[in-house]
Amino acid sequence: MTNFLIIGICIIAGMLFRQSKILPPDSHKGINTWIIYLALPAVFFKYLPHIQWSSELLLPALAPIIVWFGGWLFIRLYSSIANINKSTEGGLKLATGLSNTSFIGFPLIMAYYSENDIGIAVICDQITFLLLSTAGIIVAINSSGNQKLSADIIIKKVLRFPPFIGCVAALTIPRFVDISALSPLFDRLALTVGPLALFSIGLQLHFEGWKSEIKNISVALLYKLIIAPALILLVAVAFQLKGRITQISVFEMAMPSFVSAGVVANEYKLSPQLTNLIIAFGIIIGFATTAIRWCVLQYFQ
Repeated sequence: MTNFLIIGICIIAGMLFRQSKILPPDSHKGINTWIIYLALPAVFFKYLPHIQWSSELLLPALAPIIVWFGGWLFIRLYSSIANINKSTEGGLKLATGLSNTSFIGFPLIMAYYSENDIGIAVICDQITFLLLSTAGIIVAINSSGNQKLSADIIIKKVLRFPPFIGCVAALTIPRFVDISALSPLFDRLALTVGPLALFSIGLQLHFEGWKSEIKNISVALLYKLIIAPALILLVAVAFQLKGRITQISVFEMAMPSFVSAGVVANEYKLSPQLTNLIIAFGIIIGFATTAIRWCVLQYFQ
């Protein structure tokens, strides 16, 4: 119950602070900088060195890829039927194909499962980031038509992203250096991810102009919150996969849209208002749909 209260308090506090204008309009950027440069790398150092790698971890690694390609096909089909423009199609692909595996995913996993399961979610999170930095950027560039696609751009975005650097460091450094003395430091820094990420999301939630975009929002959320996790659950059932790793993999894919997808959509002018509305409504509705998904997983598992 405490974890659910923290989630509600942090998001509502962010919304209230934004509406009261106590903080500057771009305050969330400073909070996100802390999370990206310090808190998330600490999470990786806390969990990744202790993961027992096995073939079972293929599902959390493959789940974001399956959801991404499923979303791409879903929006491509919808685009051909609804006759939407290329930039809107690109924004919808970004919003539907990528899950909010860390900012929302980590706190909800701690609420529904346990802190020890974050290690599995970290795998989903890193694959999601790699998809955004590669396939997501390719979609953004092709949809905008304002920039030439270059391998250098994609490689630089991946190699310069602090959580990716933290992930690689967490997987390699402990093999050569004993960093157990730093565990209390990683624990304290990792604890800041949940509250600060949720507070940052609250600061960014906007719902203006939703009526004119209700059709596109509904289609995007249908895939992201309902179809996407169902795809991974079907894969699990088909291969008779059960257990905690399977549950976390499906649950992570039930998360609302990746907040960073909205940043990319804004950067490349891919219907940024629509993308941000999908993210905002997805977060609110997602609290109900993830609860339902958790119940479904308990039944199947």
